[in-house]
Amino acid sequence: MKGYIYILLSLKDYKTYTGSTDNLEKRLKEHHNGKCKATVNRRPLQLIYSEKIDSLDEARKREKYFKTASGRRALKKIFEDFKK
Repeated sequence: MKGYIYILLSLKDYKTYTGSTDNLEKRLKEHHNGKCKATVNRRPLQLIYSEKIDSLDEARKREKYFKTASGRRALKKIFEDFKK
């Protein structure tokens, strides 16, 4: 089963939310419809990054990594590369 890592930007407070799922489209709808406790009060949300990964297990590991200091630095590098 494929997995996804995704990052949402709150257009209300400009903070990000990082998550993982096996069905990205369904999960994004849940966020946008206020069905996710972590983001319900931070809507509207914008998907700013997603990555398809070989398995949900690996996606969860990558999500956990992105929430560490070194993972945040790696994301910063990814976003800097987009600006070029």
